[in-house]
Amino acid sequence: MASPSRTNPPEPRWPAILGLLAVGALFLAIPGSLAVGPRWLLLLLLSLLLVPTILSRHYKRHALYIFLGHLLSAVMTLFLLLSLGLLIHKLFTHAEPPKSLLQSGGLLWLANILVFASWYWRLDAGGPHARAQRLGHPTGAFLFPQMTQDNPDAPEDDETPWSPHFIDYLFLAFNTSTAFSPTDTPVLSRWAKFLMLTQSIISLAITLILIARAINII
Repeated sequence: MASPSRTNPPEPRWPAILGLLAVGALFLAIPGSLAVGPRWLLLLLLSLLLVPTILSRHYKRHALYIFLGHLLSAVMTLFLLLSLGLLIHKLFTHAEPPKSLLQSGGLLWLANILVFASWYWRLDAGGPHARAQRLGHPTGAFLFPQMTQDNPDAPEDDETPWSPHFIDYLFLAFNTSTAFSPTDTPVLSRWAKFLMLTQSIISLAITLILIARAINII
């Protein structure tokens, strides 16, 4: 392991935690007929999993921390896909008021961004723990603009070498859902291309549902 002077400073985890809780809060607002189980179920599951995840990091059980983190993202992804399936079903059966469909579509679109931002953050370059064991961010699944500078280890405002944080992956996920492409951040890894393809398909499906429902209302 590298010495502390040759590693990145600890990355704050609170933005990722807020992202998780935001997904649970979004599902609280989904109409009951379009929710997977009780609307509070996802938030409850995430909260229950979050406690041992935080404790495992505190006690340096890194393997357990990584496993629980992936489990958190997997649970969110499952709820997202199941809710999208319900949304598509309700659209074709005309069993739900237009307002509920539009509301659910918008909430799932936002959840899609947060869910895949979590995946990118957890998987890129081995995840936040592995990224903290090196200096800067020379390689990864995504080619961030900062990595193409003449000096990729140029210090940030706090005089530490640049390394991506959760907000960078959130920005990447937002661009993927809006432009259906990574825009300023090329994708280098096959697993990352698969995840971005999946996110784009989900975003496109939700967008088409919203457009179809809006046309029917007009």
